[in-house]
Amino acid sequence: MSSHETPGTAGTEPHGESAPGSVPERREVTVRRAPKYVPFLILGGLVGVVAAAIIAYALPGDASYDSGSVFGFFMVLCAAGGVILGAVAALVLDRISVRRAERAVVESVPDSAPDADGENRA
Repeated sequence: MSSHETPGTAGTEPHGESAPGSVPERREVTVRRAPKYVPFLILGGLVGVVAAAIIAYALPGDASYDSGSVFGFFMVLCAAGGVILGAVAALVLDRISVRRAERAVVESVPDSAPDADGENRA
């Protein structure tokens, strides 16, 4: 082993270039399906807005308050609560996906012939 090689790269050429016909490098990786947080936050906020509309317009209220102002007040509260509940749901699903994660073995594929600079790429 030469001075520029680490124990994990012994026998390979420097800079990750492998000789033709050499054995590809194999690595073990973790594969899991993780939720995207933004859709959960948006959906929670929308559910909160719908809940605020139901509270403001479907339920009987005090005649001294305009239903539009009641809707605005409850929209702020319910949308914030919906966003928080959406974030909690995404976190719970993320923790479940960590438990269901699987291990896989991948191997590097050697590069094909380099592309010519004069060719048109579509």
